[in-house]
Amino acid sequence: MHWMLRHPSLALVLLTLLVVLPGPVLLQVDFNNAPEIYFPEDAPAVVFDRELREHFPQDQVIVALFSGEGVYQTEFLQRIGALSQALAAAPAVERVLSVTTLDHIRATPAGFSVEPLIDPRELDSRTPEAWRTRALEDRFAPGLVVADSGEATALVVRPHALDNSLQRLQLEQLLRAGIAEHGLADDLSAVAGHIALDVAQLRAMLTDLALLVPGTMTIGLLLLWWLFRRWLVVGVAAATISAVTGPAIALLILLERPFTLISAILPPLLTALTVAMLMHFFNAQLHAAQRGYLGRDRVVAALQAVARPILFMALTTAAGLASLNVSSIRPIGGFGLVGAFGVLLAAAIVLWLLPALMARWDRGPWHAPRRSLRLLDRVTGFAAHLAIRRAGWVVAIAAVLIAIALPQIRHVEVETDLYAFFDDHHPITQSTRQVEEELSGVMALEVVFQGPEWDSLQAPDRLQAIHSVQEWLDARPEVDYSMSLPDLVAEMHWAFNEEDPAFRTIPDSSDLVAQYLFIYDGRDLYDVVDRDFGRSRLLVNLNAHGAREINALMDDLRDRLEAHPPADMQWDLAGMARLFADQERLLIQGQLHSLYAVAGMLALLMLVMWRSVPLAAVSMLPNLAPLALIFAVMGVLGIWLDMATAMIASVAIGIAVDDTIHLLYGYRQRRLAGSSVAWALARTFRRTGRAITATTIVLVGQFLLLALSDFQPTAAFGLLTAFGLVAALIFDLLVLPALLVLGHRLRNRPVLS
Repeated sequence: MHWMLRHPSLALVLLTLLVVLPGPVLLQVDFNNAPEIYFPEDAPAVVFDRELREHFPQDQVIVALFSGEGVYQTEFLQRIGALSQALAAAPAVERVLSVTTLDHIRATPAGFSVEPLIDPRELDSRTPEAWRTRALEDRFAPGLVVADSGEATALVVRPHALDNSLQRLQLEQLLRAGIAEHGLADDLSAVAGHIALDVAQLRAMLTDLALLVPGTMTIGLLLLWWLFRRWLVVGVAAATISAVTGPAIALLILLERPFTLISAILPPLLTALTVAMLMHFFNAQLHAAQRGYLGRDRVVAALQAVARPILFMALTTAAGLASLNVSSIRPIGGFGLVGAFGVLLAAAIVLWLLPALMARWDRGPWHAPRRSLRLLDRVTGFAAHLAIRRAGWVVAIAAVLIAIALPQIRHVEVETDLYAFFDDHHPITQSTRQVEEELSGVMALEVVFQGPEWDSLQAPDRLQAIHSVQEWLDARPEVDYSMSLPDLVAEMHWAFNEEDPAFRTIPDSSDLVAQYLFIYDGRDLYDVVDRDFGRSRLLVNLNAHGAREINALMDDLRDRLEAHPPADMQWDLAGMARLFADQERLLIQGQLHSLYAVAGMLALLMLVMWRSVPLAAVSMLPNLAPLALIFAVMGVLGIWLDMATAMIASVAIGIAVDDTIHLLYGYRQRRLAGSSVAWALARTFRRTGRAITATTIVLVGQFLLLALSDFQPTAAFGLLTAFGLVAALIFDLLVLPALLVLGHRLRNRPVLS
């Protein structure tokens, strides 16, 4: 640090490079919030799903719902047919399902034929009411592309594998542009499905970035101006924030990590933490100026006061963030790794580069704006007086509060529901609800059956076994729609026998099944079976969105399959529902591992810093207690432990311990200089208490800004972290000094002989 003080030009060049160099890298950011990237690449569900997609289409789709009395009129059907054909020609689209493209099996004098449910070339051959009746009586269309009410129909776009959220956005834009071009915009009532949800999350991410990044920076810079009234402070702070956030996000990109809604929290978080470090550094500069120091001497005096606390502040916060890297959910792990890097970079700039710049170019006077600081001094002065004079009462009240809070933690529910991430008035929520009311649930589950050899799924006993599983699922309230190979075989058998209802069953002859499958010339068949007829999938649409409800269904299904094996076939579960439900287990494991890791690392760092077991223990207590309060509030308010809130523990405790470090450092230095406990606490609060209170104010303001997000987990993350920081400040200003006072009294209590 002192070497760099003699090279201010080098410090300026380095700071400029940190601001400028990440620019080209940032242009390569991969916006991708697709569900797949949240799972470990080697997770069994991910490996199986990847292998399955080599033989079967994607299960993620985008659904356009059209409503009104005219959806079976000739003009509408012509337009929906033309739109389906245009979309199917797009390179990104694998297939379009609509009333004009879905297969329909019907009897013919020669046996049966497979033709479009509604052929756009033969619209004049039937009346609109006749087409409606044909669609409603079809075995597969109702619930998939036709509403039971007869007043709505859907167009389902199934793409080839898409690499990121921007490609999903382009697909939705293609769909909406096609709808407008074909004159169907007035009939469109909803756009839903997992692709539409991903696009909604992408838009929320971009909106958050546009609001939160400049918003958090503005709050921090305004508070720095309010406290120090120096334009140089504001300018240097703005450059420092840019020099921290730019390289951090560039690192995320260089590590080939996608930018997700989790990653979107990084820029405002790093901005807040950087402002906190700057606050302590400039506050030390102010105190040095008040003591008569000028120029380089003022900077040196400031560094002597805050260098060690800021360093350990950075280490503890980085430890808290780095603990998230143990999570199996990749965006959370990447968030922790990049966040830790950003915090350490911020400390390096504040302690290494800024002092050289301030020593060289800071020539103006430092005046403490009395009105700005008077309220802060009153708060800290009152806290010091109360903690010293009523130490026993403070600790007792804190203990009672924790005792009340701890039982509430058991009410915290681990749950992830992608469709609850937006409020009830959000367009994606309303669209999803409408599609599910008119058609079926949007959560896809696949039950995959593997026969012992090629053509083995043509055997009637195996088809009956699959059908038995399907019947069990259809009886579940979570299931809205299902489709399977046995359904298609039974439909062909029914049509071949002149549509006699008695023949809508699976035939007893393997040869007859093989003959049906051989002459089938439609496209729907290979959605449910591979071309070797050795593997089949039972497609299920669920109305369940929450991971717990889906896990309960899958557990029951596994129990059923184990108790009643499907003939001699192997089976497994796949699809979005399987991937999504597995996330709950990963969240629990990641949260526990992260808590253990952060608590262990912080305890070790406190022991290294204070070189005292009692002092290290005292420093941990005021920071673990607010963590308990956060989880208690989650339990009381019913806030779920999900992807975003799972990070709160590590982030909050990593930040909260910063104030403890600054207070304890100042207190310990004064005690070593011979001050009494009361005097050491009073002087520390006078100097450091002001800074940590101001820092908490800016941090709380910046995290409360996150609460404006349309994405509910981000809003909950901001609110709960802000609450945790306020609780941590109260514990630091009241409970920590009270513990120190009580500890001193116990050590010096006279022993009666």
